[in-house]
Amino acid sequence: LLWVLRTELGLTGTKYGCGEGVCGACTVLVENEAIQSCQIRIRDVVGSKVTTIEGLEKKGELHPLQKAFIDHDALQCGFCTPGMIMKAHSILTENPNIEKEDIVDAMDGNLCRCGAHPRIIDAIADAAKIIKKG
Repeated sequence: LLWVLRTELGLTGTKYGCGEGVCGACTVLVENEAIQSCQIRIRDVVGSKVTTIEGLEKKGELHPLQKAFIDHDALQCGFCTPGMIMKAHSILTENPNIEKEDIVDAMDGNLCRCGAHPRIIDAIADAAKIIKKG
């Protein structure tokens, strides 16, 4: 799926990190569930709704998670950011009332080589509050 998104569809926000399903850089949503696109074949998602980072903004407005990442400076090189945001979106869709401590556990499997994890967790927690308010 990763290569079809990037090369055939030009959706390059989804990143190739490890190619082994370990880093989370390639995370996309399939029917609102976070999956690592480097580990799934295109035939396994035929007929499913696939959402990439490019699909989160609505009418030119960034998604609250995207805004929170900017507000918290929750990125350095930015390579992991799309996967982090997509995983966080899935988590908040499943549990909008998630506690900050549980966000840490839920985000396990999405790695940031720059060490921005504390700011990433803060951004997700703040986005959760904004999303709950509507």
